[in-house]
Amino acid sequence: MGYLLLAGTIAAEVAATTAMKYTEGFTRLWPSLVTSLGYVVSFALLAQTLKTVQIGTAYAIWSGVGTAAIAVLGLLLFGEGLSPAKVAGILLIIGGVVVLNLGGTAH
Repeated sequence: MGYLLLAGTIAAEVAATTAMKYTEGFTRLWPSLVTSLGYVVSFALLAQTLKTVQIGTAYAIWSGVGTAAIAVLGLLLFGEGLSPAKVAGILLIIGGVVVLNLGGTAH
């Protein structure tokens, strides 16, 4: 259940960050409300996630997957360029999340 909540956390954060692009510096009402609500939902779900998922693992997945998703959405929705450095960065983020998860738990 924790990882399902984490998926919701990531989706809310990515939606909020994407909506922020449309706020024009928080001068547009509806995108600003979507941004604010998305972050509130994201943090609320993250707090619930941390009841069952270790904080290091949860945060690594949340930030890593969110960052990679926003980079891809920037490319697809906003025409941002894709350089070899960006591809390498996204792959390193994904690799880092995988390595952290493979590390298991230490007591």
